[in-house]
Amino acid sequence: MTGLVGTQFPDIILPMTTGSLDRIQRGRTVMFFYPYTGRPGHPDPEGWDDIPGAHGSTPQALAFSALHLEFEKRDTRVFGVSFQTTEWQQEFVDRHKLNFALLSDAARKLSSALSIQTFKAGGNDYLVRRTIVVQNGRITHDIFPILHPEQNAEDCLQLLQS
Repeated sequence: MTGLVGTQFPDIILPMTTGSLDRIQRGRTVMFFYPYTGRPGHPDPEGWDDIPGAHGSTPQALAFSALHLEFEKRDTRVFGVSFQTTEWQQEFVDRHKLNFALLSDAARKLSSALSIQTFKAGGNDYLVRRTIVVQNGRITHDIFPILHPEQNAEDCLQLLQS
């Protein structure tokens, strides 16, 4: 858990499903990077089922949503980040009634600045699953790899309690 620890969080503006996020310089934030969320009527990218770790973004997001009050009790904001457009993400937020915002890194600014790994499927790039904790603008925790996305939120809460 040390890859990005100590790194200053970049001063990058990202669009999100509720406005825009321009700075993570105050307080504590958990930010989970995820590859892709599906949508009814749209097939997954070609080869998706053959990529270890590709599936799991919906259970990961739902777990963060279910535990959102616990993060709020710890004065911690939660955001999910993917390359998907804000419009695509908004449909997911609405359909699943998420109680936190998703950030669109479609321009690859944040992931490039933090050197977040990607993988290819169906000819497109997708983020490798990773979670960071940012405290007052500095990354304090870097969780990678994430083998059980559905457990990531609980793991983060335990980490914040220790």
